[in-house]
Amino acid sequence: MSRPIILGVVGDSATGKTTLTRGIVRLLGNDRVARVCLDDYHRHDRRQRRALGITPLHPECNYMDVMAQHLRLLRGGEAILKPAYRHADGTFGPPVYLEPAPFVIVEGLLGYSSEELRDCFDVRVYLDPPESLRRRWKVARDCSRRGYTTSEVLEELDRREPDAVAHIRPQRHDADVVVRFGAPPGEDESDAVHLDAHLLLRPELPHPDLSDVVGESHERLTLTAAGGEQDLLVPGRLEPATALELEERIWQHMHFASHLRSERLGEFTLGTELMRSDSLAIVQLLVLYHLVTARAKVEAGGPEAATRL
Repeated sequence: MSRPIILGVVGDSATGKTTLTRGIVRLLGNDRVARVCLDDYHRHDRRQRRALGITPLHPECNYMDVMAQHLRLLRGGEAILKPAYRHADGTFGPPVYLEPAPFVIVEGLLGYSSEELRDCFDVRVYLDPPESLRRRWKVARDCSRRGYTTSEVLEELDRREPDAVAHIRPQRHDADVVVRFGAPPGEDESDAVHLDAHLLLRPELPHPDLSDVVGESHERLTLTAAGGEQDLLVPGRLEPATALELEERIWQHMHFASHLRSERLGEFTLGTELMRSDSLAIVQLLVLYHLVTARAKVEAGGPEAATRL
């Protein structure tokens, strides 16, 4: 097997990392994806962190050297014995033997925090929702699935803020694609189904040409180019026919991967409720485009092809 294609999805806690990747994994197939959560590389469990007064957002709270070593091994086609952190109770489970697959998806807090780590990825995505929205998502998730109370979640967010500023948010500058879900102007953030998606597309990756589906109405994509970067807006309130047209256009750019098509993109959970978003589906498709394009280049050019595409 030629070397894996490695996707990084980095962002603060509850920015939607797993939500974004879930649909991509569904399309690629579980048997073709190896998943790594960088939270597994925490040095301390939840109780120890509280006693030490350290947050998991700080590099010193993580085995950064082991993290980088394991990503290098996976990129080289070798298996790893990965630690396992259990979010349900904040403790560690037994290590997991993980073999590389054609695609490796890595989610976490600190994936781009060093050059050694950044060089492991073929595609680097950073999730950057408004802080008010992220807090809403974190309360909904941690209270419904991780046993926290609302006050505990909010207190923890405040305690983590200095480390978020120092260590998490600077990684935005090292991403190929920055995704910012947010409410349209004048609308309520609680309407998670109709959030706009703003994407900053950097020139390090060749992005698909969507010029023929760009417009100026609230039902079309809008695209602004400046300084080599592109700012793409995917409206949250797309008419079904328009959303389908946009998805078709992206699929045309990766016709060689048409066998992956699925109607289940854009699904997400808020708390425990299953929902669907057209803007999320289109973001997932754009990320998928980069993954399958990189996979095709590597298979055509040998194991060292597409180092940074």
